Amino acid sequence: MPPAVDADVRAEAQRALATAAKTFFIKVLTVNIHKGFTFFNRKFILPELRDAVRKIGADVVFLQEVTGSHTQHGDKFDNYPETPHYEFLADSIWPEFAYGRNAVYDKGDHGNAVMSKFPIVHFENHDVSINGPERRGLLHCELAIPGRSVNLHAICVHLSLTETHRTLQMDMLCQLIAAKVPTQAPLVVAGDFNDWRHRAKTQLADGAGLREVFVQAHGQPARTFPARKPLLRLDRIYVRNAMGHKPVVLPHKPWSHLSDHAPLAAEIEL
Repeated sequence: MPPAVDADVRAEAQRALATAAKTFFIKVLTVNIHKGFTFFNRKFILPELRDAVRKIGADVVFLQEVTGSHTQHGDKFDNYPETPHYEFLADSIWPEFAYGRNAVYDKGDHGNAVMSKFPIVHFENHDVSINGPERRGLLHCELAIPGRSVNLHAICVHLSLTETHRTLQMDMLCQLIAAKVPTQAPLVVAGDFNDWRHRAKTQLADGAGLREVFVQAHGQPARTFPARKPLLRLDRIYVRNAMGHKPVVLPHKPWSHLSDHAPLAAEIEL
């Protein structure tokens, strides 16, 4: 090989290695766990759901409708955990977790949670409830990624069933991102948007520069509800300063009886 060609090959190899060193992939999962019960609350299946979540191998998990405490379920169900559900799910797989309590009632509370294999250096739950009985929140976490000087920001979302409330809540999400997330930081926003009228795409793109990974890959969000025969596109994974790869709706079995929402997973390139 002539010296000039050999030098070009070496230079290209060095550039490839440098690019590979800068690239970091994480796998994310989002699922509304319906407080650990099957559809219509017929059976408590949180232990089975934990096994299914573990098999996905996600680095960061976004959870909605997670029970923090309940004073009576432990007496009714033999397999009901003594610990909060996010701790039970995280167990030894995800050493870091954060919980944002949204709804509080006489018997307990529930909200959003994030489980992470990376250190959660800061988290804060933002109440975005409007009026009426629905209590909603945005759980904002900062994750320290190995070898990166800028933290990954992760926001777990569960929005209202009412469209006017969702519009206001998405405005609050955009305001939160503008105030709390540095413009150069990688960001993943995932959860149950209840956006069955498909209004989030434009609002979140214009207001916060967010792009949905299924829309990027397939032209439209994934069908996720009801899990047994998904028709509505309610759950989303949005990114900014990151790239989504291989987004999938998790298979009908076993997930169709573990939640009323089909879970979403994707690889995120930072």
